[in-house]
Amino acid sequence: MKPEEPNKNIPSFEKAKRRLKWKRLFGKKWFFPAVYVTAAALILSLAWWYQNYQLEEVTKTTKTKLGTSDTILQEEYVPDNPIGEEMVLPAGKNSQAVRTTGFYDEAGSQKSKEASLVKYANTYWPHTGVDFARKDGKTFDVVAVLDGKVTRIEDNPIVGYQVEIQHESGITTVYQCVDDVKVRKGQQVKQGDVIAKAGRNNFEKEAGVHLHFEVRNKNNQAVNPAQYLPGENE
Repeated sequence: MKPEEPNKNIPSFEKAKRRLKWKRLFGKKWFFPAVYVTAAALILSLAWWYQNYQLEEVTKTTKTKLGTSDTILQEEYVPDNPIGEEMVLPAGKNSQAVRTTGFYDEAGSQKSKEASLVKYANTYWPHTGVDFARKDGKTFDVVAVLDGKVTRIEDNPIVGYQVEIQHESGITTVYQCVDDVKVRKGQQVKQGDVIAKAGRNNFEKEAGVHLHFEVRNKNNQAVNPAQYLPGENE
């Protein structure tokens, strides 16, 4: 008698076992919440990374004076937002530091805008603050421009060490490219307190030892520090 051929429609034991494992996994109460939490964490991490650089990448290609094609990243213009507080310069007293690179102001002249672009990785970035440096290239004290609370201290591989201080009015001042940080997160500081020393970073490597200072409004957008700093409007 000819033996009966096995029914090919019946799944093998191994396939059935694998399906049973997946069925049990899907049946766990924690499975889908865990998937959702993991996905949410990845999305939040990506959003934080994007916000951390504070530069909106709206690109256009243009020819530079050297005849090569580079990219200019142009950030959205933020109008002035006076706070009515009197700041001191972030470069300490008797520091001999002067302003070097200014804020990229969309309403400024063509010359001032060209002078406020920073070239990094073959891309031109709008300068979102004001730089201070000594003519002899030496370091100097960096001070808090207003009373406030230290909300962030971070070592960034591109902009270097940065300290952020939040103030009563809701604005935040940012001190990038610093060394020898003398404050800690959560610390209350007074106007004029030394918080760090000027240092170096990769973003503005050609600037040497300097301080990059920013003012950010309540929406965490960089605004022109010239409207607050003494002598900057002269």
